[in-house]
Parts: sequence; C-alpha cells; structure tokens
Amino acid sequence: MSVAEDLMIRLELMALQDRYVAAIDNDRIEEWPGFFVEDCLYEIVSRENEEAGLPAPVIHCDSARMLRDRVLALRHANIYEKPAYRHMVSGMEWRQEADGSYSGSSSYVVVNTSVEGESSIYQAGRYLDQVVRTEGGLRFRQKRCIYDTLRVQTLLAFPI
Repeated sequence: MSVAEDLMIRLELMALQDRYVAAIDNDRIEEWPGFFVEDCLYEIVSRENEEAGLPAPVIHCDSARMLRDRVLALRHANIYEKPAYRHMVSGMEWRQEADGSYSGSSSYVVVNTSVEGESSIYQAGRYLDQVVRTEGGLRFRQKRCIYDTLRVQTLLAFPI
C-alpha cells in the first residue's frame, strides 16, 4: 500500500469516527445506528473484564435493530438526566485485514456537563473497531468501548 493510499484510508476512518462522536455529542442519536452495518456488535465493557476475558458488558447490542430500539427507548421510555457529552478521540491505529475490512483502536475521553454546568470526565478508554466498506461508505461492523474508569458514575444510557 502506498503512503497516499494509507493516508486516504486513515482520513476515511477518522472521518467515520468524527461523524460518529458528533452525532452523539450533538444529540442526534437517531443517526447513531446508521454508522453500523445491520449485522453488527456494539459493546461497552470494563477494561478489567476485557483483560480477564469475562463476557460481562454494561451494554451489548448485536444488531442495528437493537441499536435502533435503544434510541427509541432513550427518546420515549427511559427516564434519565440528558447528558451533555463531548468526546475527545486520539491515537488511532489501524490495519487492513485479509478480507478487506479494517481493524483499529483509538483512545477516547468523554466529558459530561451536568444541568448545573459542572463538567467532569465521565469515561475514558479505547475503542476497538472493525470497519467495512459498504455502498454507503465505511460502517462499523463492530465497536467495542473498553473503559478504563473504575466505575460508571451515573446511569449509562447514551452510547459512548
């Protein structure tokens, strides 16, 4: 792969990640499932469980239907303090797999600002992603949010 090809793929992957966090940060969660293929996996799991090989995610969705259902629940069924998230994402590493998909990881920090206006680090960790090229562009086949934070500070309702 040439340097130019490598750079173009990196820019595409970064653009996907940027659009993903912008949709969450700007309360456009109806767009969130559209970043995934239909047969996908989305998990939020502690680093401790990940390292121990324990299958105990805080959130587990194994299809885009489940992601859409989560959005409906967030908008119409769940009662929670609406978060004001801001994501910072850095340190993207990626590689192309034999099937043409991309595997990658990047670090994230999510800052939450309460209704009183106090900002605090809500969660820090890393994304482990599998990305595929579709007719509509790059989409996540898998996004696993492995959080370093020792505890989830409040009800974890919104995607990370």
